[in-house]
Amino acid sequence: MRTAGTPISRSARIAAGGATAIAALAAVSGCSTASSANAGSTKSSKTIKVVAAENFWGSIAAQLGGDHVQVKSIIDNPNADPHDYEPTAADGRAVATAQYTLVNGIGYDAWADKLLSANPGGGRTDLKVGDLVGIKPGGNPHRWYSPDNVHQVIEKITADYKKKDPADAAYFDTRKKDFETKTLAPYTKLIADIKATYAGTPIGASESIVSPLAEGLGLKMRTPESFLDAISEGTDPTAKDKQTIDQQISGKQIKVYVYNSQNATPDVQAQVKAAKTKGIPVATVTETLTPAGASFQAWQVRQLQGIEKALHQATGK
Repeated sequence: MRTAGTPISRSARIAAGGATAIAALAAVSGCSTASSANAGSTKSSKTIKVVAAENFWGSIAAQLGGDHVQVKSIIDNPNADPHDYEPTAADGRAVATAQYTLVNGIGYDAWADKLLSANPGGGRTDLKVGDLVGIKPGGNPHRWYSPDNVHQVIEKITADYKKKDPADAAYFDTRKKDFETKTLAPYTKLIADIKATYAGTPIGASESIVSPLAEGLGLKMRTPESFLDAISEGTDPTAKDKQTIDQQISGKQIKVYVYNSQNATPDVQAQVKAAKTKGIPVATVTETLTPAGASFQAWQVRQLQGIEKALHQATGK
């Protein structure tokens, strides 16, 4: 997510984040700053120290581990940009003493890769989501918006917890079952309902974080991929792409427009205004958990409800 203004290339962001990451690691000591995220009722004699690069993955990791884990999410502020975050010395200490780390990968949080590689950690287990789901650098990194990928991550985290703490394997299995069948039930139902009712509906979007969700919902993304990527990367979209989107909106070739409210660039603001003027319903999403402290499922359900409402307004279904 970026605020409106002069675009910054990803390479520049990565370079800045990498340099600061090394500086942060220079201050690493033996203490942990991992914060507790308890969600269970049985206190374990073994507590796994977990560090997640972003809070959307950290929320899931905390709920799957309950009181058998301590989870620190490095990106836990809605105003922080995961792309160009600059790690602190406290982040370096947390990674240095972590037993389990969870990063997105796919070029999204290269600063986290720097932290990990600078301090390998003998007994630490590292999960990189991009590697798990088979998306290579250059692909769409926003995998927490893919329902299928979310469930893959849930499976992997649980399996890794069981390897770390075999004596409590049954506890982790129970946490996973409850999380998927109860906690995530509203999220899962909304996805199924939207897909069943609105599959094939053409939509437009401001950036590529919407693409995995549109795919999961069965919606047809009409916005040029090059525009979606440009806004996500903080680079200038082409005049041709902007003209194409203007035509899609003016001709009402899309039924709904979805935009990232944390990255409303002037181009995006103009598209939102144009869509509303044409009577095209607008829905919003955000890149990270909002409000601060929200759970993954509460955040996603609220956004899915907004998209469902917009689709209903647009189609009457």
